[in-house]
Amino acid sequence: MTGETDLRTLLSGMRPELNAGRYVFTTVKDGVPSGVTRVATVAEDEGLTLVVRQEEADAAGLAYDYVAGWITLRIHSALEAVGLTAMVARELADAGLSCNVVAGFHHDHLFVPYQHADQAVAVLEDLARRSA
Repeated sequence: MTGETDLRTLLSGMRPELNAGRYVFTTVKDGVPSGVTRVATVAEDEGLTLVVRQEEADAAGLAYDYVAGWITLRIHSALEAVGLTAMVARELADAGLSCNVVAGFHHDHLFVPYQHADQAVAVLEDLARRSA
């Protein structure tokens, strides 16, 4: 299943979707605690970074600083596609919004400040309209 590589098609068809809930980035050294379901995982020298639901992190006593909304771009982007992440990040930066990107096999996932998640979706929908 080959993903899309054309930047204009990626931008115009990205269909940003805000997933329900609040998500946090945390790190563990001794494995994933019971009751915590990972949305994303990154192995780093300092420990295992987890992106998890805030309520699961709270229940497990995991520390975090950043509470995010999770936006999925609903277009199957190829991992070798050029420019999608840069364009999305630029639009959000121009709106004063931070963005942490995780690429999955099928979709790109954006973690933006929770309190501004609806604004981020609106910014991305506007970018999609302008790219059509």
